[in-house]
Amino acid sequence: MPLSTTSNFARPDDAFRAIVEAHRGLSEKDSADLDAALVLILANHIGDIGVLREAITLAKRRMIESSQQQQQQQ
Repeated sequence: MPLSTTSNFARPDDAFRAIVEAHRGLSEKDSADLDAALVLILANHIGDIGVLREAITLAKRRMIESSQQQQQQQ
């Protein structure tokens, strides 16, 4: 199963809103714990180590690119 990078949600804004709402009122630590639990639950749901590794690589690349863009703007 290849990694899907396009939205699979009929209403992507609803998915984003659900995640944001889940964090509302949480401390920074609790929010990080929620993220970690959500990642592990969804990784288990995917159940494909190759897809998981590809997603990790993509997420890291996006973080690096975002950090580089922020540095260039300063």
